Amino acid sequence: MLVRLSCRLVPPGFAYVLAALLCWAPPPVNAMNYPLNGEVVGELVLTTTAHKDTIADIARTYSQGYREMRLANPKVDPWLPGDDTEVMVPSLYVLPNAPREGIIVNVPEMRIYYFPAHKRNEAAYVATYPISIGRQDWSTPHGVTRVVSKIKDPTWTPPETIRLEHAAEGDFLPKVVPAGPENPLGAYALRLGFEGYLIHGTDKPYGIGMRVTHGCMRLYPHDIDTVYHTVPVGTPVRLVNQPYKIGIAQGRLYIEVHPHLDEDAAKFQDEFTYVINLIVARVAPYQVVLDWPALRAAIYQPDGIPKIVGDATLRAVVSSK
Repeated sequence: MLVRLSCRLVPPGFAYVLAALLCWAPPPVNAMNYPLNGEVVGELVLTTTAHKDTIADIARTYSQGYREMRLANPKVDPWLPGDDTEVMVPSLYVLPNAPREGIIVNVPEMRIYYFPAHKRNEAAYVATYPISIGRQDWSTPHGVTRVVSKIKDPTWTPPETIRLEHAAEGDFLPKVVPAGPENPLGAYALRLGFEGYLIHGTDKPYGIGMRVTHGCMRLYPHDIDTVYHTVPVGTPVRLVNQPYKIGIAQGRLYIEVHPHLDEDAAKFQDEFTYVINLIVARVAPYQVVLDWPALRAAIYQPDGIPKIVGDATLRAVVSSK
């Protein structure tokens, strides 16, 4: 049982402000859709647990991934949180730095953002879904591709390398795994232009938000159902590597930080300089005042929750006439 708390505003203590409304809300049955009116979307939600709840249960209920729930609640026992334990649902997001069209997969965040084509007289929105990604030795690729086909009730033909890997652990896979409740691809799959890579469902939903796949992107069964029925063939798909996301909303500069992929340790060795360069590139049209302690805390204590790290005021345009 999940009990929502009453709505309250986070006090605006500047260094660690979450800058969002903590709202009472029924748990979603699908991914959250958010209107596109800025670079930061969503809201933070507080819930309390019953004794039998686990972090994985709450993650699935609120369409969150396991790791993002653990990052947001580091002091909560993931398996025995106990009765009436307060849990943060980190459903506030800085949008990735990429064109707002089609699907964006932010690999280190383990999250998909879908920007449907904007229909006349309808407000533009973004839908977002947690995913599982490839293990370090089976990394999910980065780059630009598209959805080339959609499959209902897919069969799975595991590559020989995967069959050998499973056989070494005493799990002997058939050459073709038929459609059904024990198929690792779940009930639906979207085939990408990257050969061998899919966005698909799963028969193990409690693994969403972990590095457990052979490079594909897994979604909760209810999320892949929605994706299958709303994402058309031909939709562009951008797979990006953005553990640090920068956004501006209502005159405030936000940063959202996720742990980088283990294989990218060298790339992000000097995290602070990397982030400063991102900020400089993003705020060129703005006059910015940074809160340096808040910025350092956000970088070196990543919890996946957007933090305010400064003020950003759009520069006045001086006419040459």
